[in-house]
Amino acid sequence: MKVLFIGGTGTISTAVSGLAVAQGMDLYHLNRGVRAAEVPGVHHLTADIRRPGEMAAILHDRQFDIVVDWIAYTPDDIERDLRLFSGKVGQFIFISSASAYQKPPGRAVITESTPLHNPYWDYSRNKIACELRLMRAYCEEGFPVTIVRPSLTYDHNFPIAIGGWGCYTLADRMKRGAPIIVHGDGSSLWVVTHAEDFGRGFLGLFGNAQALGNAFHITSDEVLTWNQIYETMADALGVKADIVHISSDFIVRTVPELTGNLLGDKSWSVIFDNGKIKEFVPGFQAVIPFRKGIRRTVAWFDADAARRRIDTAVNEQMDRILAAYAR
Repeated sequence: MKVLFIGGTGTISTAVSGLAVAQGMDLYHLNRGVRAAEVPGVHHLTADIRRPGEMAAILHDRQFDIVVDWIAYTPDDIERDLRLFSGKVGQFIFISSASAYQKPPGRAVITESTPLHNPYWDYSRNKIACELRLMRAYCEEGFPVTIVRPSLTYDHNFPIAIGGWGCYTLADRMKRGAPIIVHGDGSSLWVVTHAEDFGRGFLGLFGNAQALGNAFHITSDEVLTWNQIYETMADALGVKADIVHISSDFIVRTVPELTGNLLGDKSWSVIFDNGKIKEFVPGFQAVIPFRKGIRRTVAWFDADAARRRIDTAVNEQMDRILAAYAR
């Protein structure tokens, strides 16, 4: 199976790439070559997808069974993909987001038929618009699309709501005994998924003709409170977290740029019903509990001091919220 990942160097796509190569797939990454690739066995195509001339030259007469766009965020990106791949691919997989589901949720249990509506986050509304355009292309033109909606998925990163993404800032605060923020009272329910678990379900959709025209989320079945998530991280780091609970409304009044991340996603309790992905990919089951997965994350950071990047801006943002709350 010949597969093209547009992007391929992110948190989820890197882990999925390793699994795909291990399964014998002929995998290509197409990106600008800015981020170092770490997956042996992947072929690399260097081009900027926003430049039609570069894309025409790099794709030329190449054909792919599967194309996955990991970095499409707007309807314009989808129009570009339709021009590039219509009639030239067996299955096109769009990476959407579980944040597209109705906010506030009408029910705590989310299925793929839960309405798509998010008044709080432009990111999610753009993903919804992308989905609608692709489904119209499927219905009217037979464009072979499958939509996948990841939720909070981690590997070499800490799956948190406040404290920085892709850096070591929150872990460093915990180890120094500095206070960290958990939104609300920490009792709302959430699901975090290891990228390898996601990948096992995701790759099972490749080449599945029944998956065309369908949308799926792929998550763990383990449901945790936010307090449990942060406490499990602290335990993996060998410390006790100094947690300060602050309401989401107060946080976003203080730092409005967190509105989408909180009110548009993580401040609501959610439980994902994974019945559909299990039906289409028989035998799929998330097998990495958070207490084990987060220890792998900590070990990855511990293995190389250069990975433990501290983001000053994130620290300043957290201290600003804490100071405002103290006042």
